[in-house]
Amino acid sequence: MSTPAVSVPAQLQTFLALDLGLKRTGVAVGNRLLGSATPQATIRAEGDARFAQVAQRIAEWQPDALVLGVPYYPDGASHDNTARALKFGRQLRGRFGLPVFEVDERYSTTEAHSSGARDADAASACIILEQFFRSLA
Repeated sequence: MSTPAVSVPAQLQTFLALDLGLKRTGVAVGNRLLGSATPQATIRAEGDARFAQVAQRIAEWQPDALVLGVPYYPDGASHDNTARALKFGRQLRGRFGLPVFEVDERYSTTEAHSSGARDADAASACIILEQFFRSLA
């Protein structure tokens, strides 16, 4: 699956990626120079507790921007989790004032599981971030 090229200002170098789930949120960090992502501990929280943990990660890593995986059906159609992820992205922008780049994350969890990842959520966040890096124009 090819990803359309994304225009991202050159000064944005460090990124924190999030793979939103109902109970867990996968996290990865990376920078565009290396083009690779490093998994971080998965956030096991919901609602405001999730935002508090995201705030801690932002304070720790000081990213220039966030990358958010947005799920779609295999045919590209939206579903409930698509809307949930897009809403989460708007909330992230509003709460943290950072740019949020959305990445189609179809199959990222399947790919994480097939690679034998111990933490599929964090591995999926890495896949999302590396896919984002590959899409940079």
